[in-house]
Formats: sequence, C-alpha cells, structure tokens
Amino acid sequence: MKKFIQINDISNLRKAIDEALSLKKEPLQFSELGKSKRLVLLFFHTSLRTRLSTENAASNLGMQVSVLNPGDGWSLELQEGAVMNLDCQEHIKEAARVVSQYADIIGVRAFPKLKDKKADQLDSILNGFVKYASVPVINLECCNGHPLQALTDAITIEEEKKVSRPKIVLSWAPHPKALPHAVPESFIRCMRQIDADLTITHPKGLELDPETVGDVPICYNQTEALKDADFVYVKNWSSYSNYGKVIRDFDNWMMTSDKLGGAYFMHCLPIRRNVVAEDSVLDGNRSLVIKQANNRTFAAQVVLKRILEQL
Repeated sequence: MKKFIQINDISNLRKAIDEALSLKKEPLQFSELGKSKRLVLLFFHTSLRTRLSTENAASNLGMQVSVLNPGDGWSLELQEGAVMNLDCQEHIKEAARVVSQYADIIGVRAFPKLKDKKADQLDSILNGFVKYASVPVINLECCNGHPLQALTDAITIEEEKKVSRPKIVLSWAPHPKALPHAVPESFIRCMRQIDADLTITHPKGLELDPETVGDVPICYNQTEALKDADFVYVKNWSSYSNYGKVIRDFDNWMMTSDKLGGAYFMHCLPIRRNVVAEDSVLDGNRSLVIKQANNRTFAAQVVLKRILEQL
C-alpha cells in the first residue's frame, strides 16, 4: 500500500481487520519494521484520539514520530499560479516537498470549513500533500472521509458481533454545531465493503452524499430503523443539500437506553453527553466507545505496517 486516503485503498479489508486483531494481541511483534523510519503528523485541526493512537501505532512499529500543529496560523497557498502578495507566506508545493525530506510517511488532518461545498470537497491541503510529497501520505481526516475511524469501527464490530451479518444502524443525532460528513460517509463506505446489513436513519432533509449512500436503505423513522439492531452507530452531521446548516428541530433524536434496547452503542468520540446520547447509554454495558478509541491504535498500526512493507 503506497498511500491511505480512503478506506478502499486497503485491497483486502477482511484480511486487514484480521491483521489488526493480531496486532492487538501482540502489538510489538513488528517492532523492528519501522526502525530508523520517521512519521510526520500534520494537524491543521486539533486531535486527541487520532494523534495519540497514531503515535502509539508508530511507536509499536519502532518508528520515530514528529508532530506539527500548524492550525489556521500556517497560511499555505494552495492555488497554482498564485501571486502570493497577501497573507499566505508558503506554497504547498514547497511545504510538501520539504516535509518529505524529513519523513518516510506523512499524516495530514485538515477539516472542512462547511461554507463552500465545492471548495471543501477538493480537500486541497490533503490532496496537495498527496500530489507534491515524495513519500506516502495518510489521511487523518478530511472533508471526504475519516478512513482510520472507519477501519477502527469495522475492527470493533468484528470483535463484538454475534452473527455473521449483523444489523447495523447509522443514526443521526442532534448537535449544537455544524459537523462534517467525514465519519458517517467513511463508515458507510466501509460497511458496504464488509457486506453488513446497514440501514441509515435521519430526519428528512439531512441526507448524506447520495453517491456515497448508494442503495443503502434510508429510514426516516428512527424507532422503526432501530428495531432488532445489533449495533447502533450514532453521529451528527450537518446538512449536505443546504450545506453546513445546523438543523435544530430534532432534539428527540438523541439516543436513549430505551431506543438502544439490546444493541451495542458506537460513537467515534468526542461526544456531547445528554445531547447526542444520554448518560445511561454511554455508561451502560452496551457502550463500545472506549473500546473503539483503543482500537484506533491497531487500525493505524495495520495501515502503517502495510506502507512500511512497501518502502
């Protein structure tokens, strides 16, 4: 594997899940693989789980890690042919090439602004590094996806499932801020690859990208959708058609213990308690959120391992 930008960059997802579970049992079994190799992580948006889990994964493989948090203060020029006489002091052409001299693998996390759909979907920072870097690039989350989270979710479902094809429901939840579509859309792409019995439930007007959803069933009745679910993945996303708009009329879509029933509860974290899900859900014995967070290490580790094997 020469890069990891979307979940379909993994050629055999079933094998990758098994490999990650093997790494979880013995995390240091390939601790010499990354010796004298450096991972550089660029966080244009803050991170807790992604940063620490990816650092941990790299350490398990014997890699050295450098972390840069440029945030919005590092004004990269992204346009070809730009006359750089305004705020941007560095072009991504130079930035990507320079960082490549310090790294064997580069990880990039850059969030959409949720103002201009076309601009966001270009994922100019991530794709600029892919275009101009001379080393492999890993997507640590962008507008169009969070594939490390999706791989994590698949690993967690594999660990906990009691039937070969469990019923999985992706449920929208309320949130006070506009959130991107990266996590739910990567989750859908991943579940389609593992042939899960997936249903999406959300209020009307909150449809996701139709190209991503494809023929996955959509149910606008949350109660009906949750019936007999084995796993319930709860996530907010802002409007796709009315791009970035926060919909505030559906507080009753918060996940409760009564709605969850006997299903496992999943969420990528961070989560707003008693807004997205009530305390009893998060603190109950059907919550998998802490296990998901732990599995982030082994999702990152299997990706790094496969890239290192190609260097």
